[in-house]
Amino acid sequence: MARIPDVTWASKALRSPVTFSLLAGVVIGALFLVGTGADPVAAYGAVITGSLGSDGIDATLSTLTSVLGMALALAVPLRAGLINLGGDGQMVLGGIATAVTGLYSPLPPSLTVVLALLAGMAAGGAYAALAALCENRLGVPLLVSSLLLSYPAVSLASYLVRYPLKEPGSSLPQTRQLPEGVALPAFGSTTVTVGLLLVALAAAAYWFTDSRTAVGYEIRMTGLNSRFTAYAGVDRRGLTLRLMATSGALAGLVGAIGVLSFPYRFLDGSLTSPGYTWTGLTAALLASAAPLGTVIASFFFAVLQVGGLSMERATEVPRELTQVLQAIVIVFLAARLRFPRRRKAAEVREPIVAQGELA
Repeated sequence: MARIPDVTWASKALRSPVTFSLLAGVVIGALFLVGTGADPVAAYGAVITGSLGSDGIDATLSTLTSVLGMALALAVPLRAGLINLGGDGQMVLGGIATAVTGLYSPLPPSLTVVLALLAGMAAGGAYAALAALCENRLGVPLLVSSLLLSYPAVSLASYLVRYPLKEPGSSLPQTRQLPEGVALPAFGSTTVTVGLLLVALAAAAYWFTDSRTAVGYEIRMTGLNSRFTAYAGVDRRGLTLRLMATSGALAGLVGAIGVLSFPYRFLDGSLTSPGYTWTGLTAALLASAAPLGTVIASFFFAVLQVGGLSMERATEVPRELTQVLQAIVIVFLAARLRFPRRRKAAEVREPIVAQGELA
């Protein structure tokens, strides 16, 4: 009797659209590799060893910090059916606010680090709340307002770091290095900082809120049927504002962690060029914004991102193949989620048509 739940859980996992999409991505990726004349086993082996081996695990965990942070930031509103496409702007504003706070704070280094983290979260949260206000007050769809507000934020940060905040004598668009001690502690001699722990705590808080609180229930129900929750008395506007503020705060936290880690300064483009926002959005979509699934999907994409470099060195296969794999996974996931619904609709229509013919 005790094994029945395990068997049921295993069968559900195997039949899961996510599992199907991942397997389809791996198979099609292997076909691409065969087409280029590369050995799929060697290529995938290089991805695993390059990302999880002794030489790559530090880079994977550092990448996971940013990918998971952005995935959580975008999963929070996505759970309620809201799409925040302004992660880049919120993250960059969080980073520049952290840099300014770290450079000019008169407090001791340890307190400055805490203040800089809070400043980054406040900047990101306030800017995301602005996108929510554009929808609530002006009727601008959140997807549009969050995306368009991202561009002036990135441009403002670029201007600040190229002119008033630029390091004197440097040819690079970057701020001065943060004072001694104004940095997140690292684990031993690795490049992994306490930022990973902060993001893990955010993931734990998201899981607890989602599964153990009334607020989490309201968020899930809003994502499933917003009209039903509105009829039940849920304030849609207030929920949108709160979720977007939380989302922006998490994105700002990612930016703050990036500045308080090596190279301990704000460098123009360093937060946006790796594409953490879009990788995080992909992870959140793959997991349907579920807390545990978001963590697993973020780890999967962090492995792909870091392992792609090793694969390129070992097999001469371009690392862009890992981006193709991500796209294939999402395409198959979308198709897998829609086809059963269409089948069920057809199954419902057939008896109705048959009854009409008999009548």
